[in-house]
Amino acid sequence: MKKIELLAPAGSKEAFTAAINAGANAVFMAGHKYGARAFAENFTEDDLKDAITYAHLRGVAVFIVVNTLTFDNEVEELLKYTDFLVQNNVDALIVQDIGLISLFCNRYPDTAIHASTQVNAHNINHIKFLKGLGVKRVILARETSLEVIKEIKEKIDIEIEVFIHGALCYSYSGQCLMSSMFGGRSGNRGRCAQPCRMPYALGTNDKAKYIISPKDICSLDLIPDLMDTGIDSFKIE
Repeated sequence: MKKIELLAPAGSKEAFTAAINAGANAVFMAGHKYGARAFAENFTEDDLKDAITYAHLRGVAVFIVVNTLTFDNEVEELLKYTDFLVQNNVDALIVQDIGLISLFCNRYPDTAIHASTQVNAHNINHIKFLKGLGVKRVILARETSLEVIKEIKEKIDIEIEVFIHGALCYSYSGQCLMSSMFGGRSGNRGRCAQPCRMPYALGTNDKAKYIISPKDICSLDLIPDLMDTGIDSFKIE
């Protein structure tokens, strides 16, 4: 039977160590910039360097998220950061920005580039496009059906990662703009204010309720079906 990677989050040093001790095959984490969880503890560059070494000594892969949209005037600084990560043997960069995906695939031919779920890839043509850029793995939109996942794996030679547990965004794969409109903080810049978690009333006389707050995803019952699709990685958030 094909072994499927178990990928766990590490928003802090304690979570990083716990994930490895619990048996994760890989961890994903962020520095103090460019990650979609800006309010997590995250890691300094020295911390990241130590964490990569610690994980590799234990046979665990480290994926660093660079999954915010990036302005043109930030690219030079960002490249210094990603150069540092590649020089310290990070296993993969997880990227949302399509321009950066293309840039990284050319700049780092020996480092795996993973297309973030925020790319919202959910069909054959989108996966083919990303593969053409040089992407090694696609983290599918969480709304992608089992049938489509299976079709992708049958027709395209590319790694596929799916979420099996964790928070859901109200919009397609994190493409929500409510936070920037209502809260002045962009989710696609790592600073989501989570307006979908707030109570709303449909009418002036109605009691406010959590009408657009989605339940967390829990795919335990679907794991056998997901395994049958041929996916490569189970992602916990």
